[in-house]
Amino acid sequence: MEDITDIFVAIINEAPGIDMAEAEFKRMLVDDPELRKAYKEYCREQGTSEKNGFLEFCESYCHDRNSVWDSLNDFDNEE
Repeated sequence: MEDITDIFVAIINEAPGIDMAEAEFKRMLVDDPELRKAYKEYCREQGTSEKNGFLEFCESYCHDRNSVWDSLNDFDNEE
């Protein structure tokens, strides 16, 4: 199985929004016991609940992704 965060990113990139990404991830958890096990381990390692683990990752990932664009915009404004 690939790294669970790679799965998170793939879901986020394919979904039109975080709500849809979360719904898709929850569906996948129901269908895949191996993914459920990996997610439980991920949440334990991150110190988050299973209820919030995916959403916390989404928020962090989207914030980091937006920060990259902000940095590029700052560079463009300097010219």
